[in-house]
Amino acid sequence: MSFDLDDTIIPSSKIFPTEEQNWLLKILGIEKIRKGTITLFKKLRQQGHTIYIYTTSFRSSFKMLLTFRLYGIPVDRFINQTHHNQQLREHKNRTSKYPPAFGISIHIDDLPGVGMEGEQYNFRTIILDPEDINWIETVVLGLGKQMYPSV
Repeated sequence: MSFDLDDTIIPSSKIFPTEEQNWLLKILGIEKIRKGTITLFKKLRQQGHTIYIYTTSFRSSFKMLLTFRLYGIPVDRFINQTHHNQQLREHKNRTSKYPPAFGISIHIDDLPGVGMEGEQYNFRTIILDPEDINWIETVVLGLGKQMYPSV
């Protein structure tokens, strides 16, 4: 599964509650992440899921790796706009996101347009409202509640 960054995990143009930052995160200028991300990602990993970050930003893989490592969050792979463009050139696809090109079965995002692309190009999405305070439950329900009763 993959998660978008801006306005899904990291507040950008939208504001939502974020995880507490320790002094090191603050000094290094590490971006804030959505409250509940640490718990959700750790539980998903415990359940055997592979977790990708798939963003159309040009953040470097190193910067994303550093951010998530410093929060203690397991992430298996980072896909940025550069990786997306390279991979989709091979698939001759012009969508904003195309998770199947990276072996991803479901993508979590905040943009309704990504959901429409999922319907059009046959990939599963969970579209989150940045203002959804129960966003973890929304993700769990989207994944299939009976499969993830303890998240």
